[in-house]
Amino acid sequence: MRTHGWSGTTPADDTEAVERIIAAARTAIERSGADFTMAEIARDLGVTRQTVYRYFANADALLTATALTETGRFLDVLAAHLDHLTDPAEAVVEGIAYTLESLTADKYLGLLLTPGRAGASSPGITSDTALTFGRSILERFAVDWAAAGIDDRRLDELVEHMLRIVQSFVLDPGRPPRQGADLRTYLTTWVAPALRT
Repeated sequence: MRTHGWSGTTPADDTEAVERIIAAARTAIERSGADFTMAEIARDLGVTRQTVYRYFANADALLTATALTETGRFLDVLAAHLDHLTDPAEAVVEGIAYTLESLTADKYLGLLLTPGRAGASSPGITSDTALTFGRSILERFAVDWAAAGIDDRRLDELVEHMLRIVQSFVLDPGRPPRQGADLRTYLTTWVAPALRT
């Protein structure tokens, strides 16, 4: 870790440096949205751009890391919302529906799951970042996946399937867009049966 800059207060270690960079990115996102630059982050921290690049390869990587850090709050809310659902099909249907309904209200979740800058540095909805995020969602469900006959490999496939469904609704919500009971009925008809076989 470099020992100069940082507006006179050098981080104790690399972990603290990363935390400060993410905090600066969060401030930039709150100020002007996802279109911040590495130069802006460096200026806010009192370091050079090279210092920021040492920790994050580009603005997209920093944006994704910041969004992942901030979505922990959403995961807690989602887990609480689903804590009464132990049936895999019901939990997945409600998890997808609730996530879709939350995209517009949760700026960081939107950064992770909607097309745009956060996905520019990855292959898309099936990137390692998205799959890890999706797996962390399923692991918070009150479902006993093993008892339901869903092993780790199938759970990973389920994560991918759920993310693809979310992506399709984001790209084309339908005409008119499905929401509420209509969205849940659609998902129960076409997604739930795959979990009940």
